[in-house]
Parts: sequence; C-alpha cells; structure tokens
Amino acid sequence: MKRNVLIIGAGGVAQVVAHKCAQANDRLGDLHIASRTLAKCEAVIASVQGKGAMKVPGVFAAHAVDAMDTGAVAALIRDTGAQIVINVGSSFVNMTVLEACIETGVAYLDTAIHEDPAKICETPPWYGNYEWQRRERCAQAGVTAILGVGFDPGVVNAYARLAADDHLDRVHSIDIVDINAGSHGRWFSTNFDPEINFREFTGTVYSWQNGVWQENAMFEVGQVFDLPVVGPQKAYLTGHDEVHSLSAAYPEADVRFWMGFGDHYINVFTVLKNLGLLSEKPVVTAEGLEVVPLKLVKAVLPDPASLAPDYVGKTCIGDIVRGVKDGAAAEVFIYNIADHKEAYEETGSQGISYTAGLPPVAAALLIADGTWDVGRMVNVEDLDPKPFLNLLNGMGLPTRIRDAAGDRALVF
Repeated sequence: MKRNVLIIGAGGVAQVVAHKCAQANDRLGDLHIASRTLAKCEAVIASVQGKGAMKVPGVFAAHAVDAMDTGAVAALIRDTGAQIVINVGSSFVNMTVLEACIETGVAYLDTAIHEDPAKICETPPWYGNYEWQRRERCAQAGVTAILGVGFDPGVVNAYARLAADDHLDRVHSIDIVDINAGSHGRWFSTNFDPEINFREFTGTVYSWQNGVWQENAMFEVGQVFDLPVVGPQKAYLTGHDEVHSLSAAYPEADVRFWMGFGDHYINVFTVLKNLGLLSEKPVVTAEGLEVVPLKLVKAVLPDPASLAPDYVGKTCIGDIVRGVKDGAAAEVFIYNIADHKEAYEETGSQGISYTAGLPPVAAALLIADGTWDVGRMVNVEDLDPKPFLNLLNGMGLPTRIRDAAGDRALVF
C-alpha cells in the first residue's frame, strides 16, 4: 500500500490531476504540488478548494522546485513523504524526475515520452532512447514506473490490450484516432504547450507497418474517419508516443496514430514553419537581441489554460483494431467521448487536459491499493487493462465499444 502523492507541474493537466486526487484523498493521503512557480501551484490548490473537491479534510500543500534538478526533486519527495509521484510537467523533465524516484524508491507516473530540448524526433523506438534504458535500475530498486499513462498515450494502450485479449484472436492493425471536435473561439491556439505541440509536428512521422518503421512527412497522409457523436472527421498520420511501445508489444501488427486537424490549423502551421518561426535555433534581431523563434511564438499565443472557460464541443479518442476472430475478419472500435464544458465545470480545465489528467490519477489509485504496484518499469499495455478502465468508467472517462454487435458501453 502506498500513500501520499506529489504532483510535478502546475498547468492545465496538473489542475485536473489535482482535482481528481483531491476527490480521492481518502485513499491517496496527503497531496502536494510543485513547479518552478509557487504561485501557479497555489492557484491550482485554490481551484480545488473553491470547488470543494477534497473528499475528506487533509493536506494539500504547494512547493517551488526546479524539476530539472534531480537532487531537489529527491529532497522534496523525502520532505513530503510522498510515495507516488505524478509527473505532468514539461516532457523535458521526465528523466530528472524519474531519477529522483529511483533514488528515493517511490512510484513514478508520467503522461508523455521524454524529450531532449536539443533534439527533435529521435530514432525510433523513442522509448528506447531514454526510459527503457532505466528498466533494469527500476527493477533492482523495486520502483514502479508506469510510462505514458495519460489518454494517448495511456488509455489507448489499454484499449489495444483489451482488444487483443478479449475481442480478437489475432491483431493485424491498431489505428489510434484522436479527434478534438471542440471550439475555443480564439483565432489560433494550441491545446497544450505550444513548444511541445509544434515540436511534435515538425519532425518525421513514424508509423510501424509491415514489420518496419515507415517514414512520412506531417500532413502527407490523411483520411476521413466516420466516428460516433463527432461524425466524419479528417485526420492525418502523425508521429506519437504510443506507436513506439505498442509496436514492440504487437510487432506483427501495423500501428498508426491519426490526429484530427482543421484546414486553418494546417495553414497557420505551414506559414509559421516556412517562415522559420518554429525553429529552435536562436536568431539575432536588428537591435542585437538574440531570440529563439519558437519561444517567441509560444509567448505570443494564448496560454492553453486560458482556453478552458470558452471551450465547447467534444473529443473522440479511440482505437480501431482489426484482425481475426473465430477464423473471420473482425474489427472493433474502443473509444471515449469527452465534453469540454463538463470538464471545465468540474475541474476548471478543458477537455484535452481532462482526458490527459484523469488517467494518471486512476493509475495512482491502482498503485495505492497494490493492483498496479508492480515494482518495475512498464508501459500501460503491459498491465491488466480492466481495473484501470473500470476506474475510469466511474471517474469521468467511460469506455464504449463499436463492433459487429453494435455500439455500447463497455463495463467490467
């Protein structure tokens, strides 16, 4: 049994994590949140208190920490008595936070793959460049480290495992489809950190097909998916974290990730890229000022957290898994529908943050009660998906399935 949670980060996803941890603090114990800026952590706690989210009276404290400093994070873990760390800070800090967890012997959770700020789109499989190199040390230390336990990656990995275990005898392909059919009313914005968002789309698009890595350019390959609730949506083959672990778990299957984009986003992105404004290499202005173009773009765009009050519409994220069942071709679509307005009313964050922030709390609860406290490093598809998806059903992210038998809620 593990108790006491330290949340790293204080953005929109962290706010959802904080609210959901508060709603389960009778099982999770003392709560702590830390980032470079103490005021942001205090604002998250004020939001939790303002909505009366704490299930029982208890500790929820704010701290300032440089998450790039392993020693500082380790000291904070010891000072707070945290036994579970939920890292929802920038993906640049993943390895320093993980190292602190290995050093202190506490459980580690994150929602996205590690990135080196000096590199874009490294050689696949991406997890092999950083996280998986620490598997042996986690096992030796008995540290549970669950990688990429947001929605995508995370819940979609569990959907793939569920399809393979319960719905198909053989899996031929896994197509993960992420559609945001919502609107925030701004002329242009990204739904999460612009720097991470744009980095994700400027590199090579890797997919796993026919047993090898396939390379494409962003927006090169697109198709229309007819989905429940949100209807027909254009999505593009995109590089993404879960492809790099699911391809190892299901090497005989094609694994692809598709993300929905409107023409307006693509046009703005293309102009910014062609003008060099998505570059991370510094330039010097006529006044002698050194500026990193990507950081300037980030500075002038709306803060993603500011989008939440005006966001309306829904998201649809799920897995189309094809293969063979009882000797015949079969297909299942396992998915979730989330609502931006409902997410904001509950947690003060929009639906993108909600879908990313709720799953690590469910995972923390499974670590707390021992179900997922496995004492080693894993990706979500390495674990039994049913306890996880069952918790999500009751916490705000219900799972549905569409197959030959129709469209229905999936209950365990």
